[in-house]
Amino acid sequence: MGDPHTDGSLDATANVTDMATFTTAGTAAPIPLEIARSARDRRRGLLGREGIEGALLLSPASAVHTVGMRFAIDVAYLDRGMRVVRVRTMPPGRIGLPRPWARHVLEAEAGAMGRWGIRRGSRIVLRDV
Repeated sequence: MGDPHTDGSLDATANVTDMATFTTAGTAAPIPLEIARSARDRRRGLLGREGIEGALLLSPASAVHTVGMRFAIDVAYLDRGMRVVRVRTMPPGRIGLPRPWARHVLEAEAGAMGRWGIRRGSRIVLRDV
């Protein structure tokens, strides 16, 4: 498996049921993480759910939408080095613009990124992948 901190690649054979954790310099404890790597799992994302404990990593991805979502989400766009380049909150029914420089997208319930201290410049460190 490639090092997701340097080359931006993740194991493409896994599916959204893969569970891991992640940390940042601002998190006190590891945060639960689901990883969506197949095209089908990335398209589905958080659709049809009432919420999520932790976060969902879409990889690779550079855009998201909230059409059909039941709740607002925080979205962090990550570069190849897993560094946060942009964070935004998207209410249901929105289509986000593609971010060509983004390699991964991290999604969580609205407000979670702020609680975890995730902001522009934060580095996401994957654990248990």
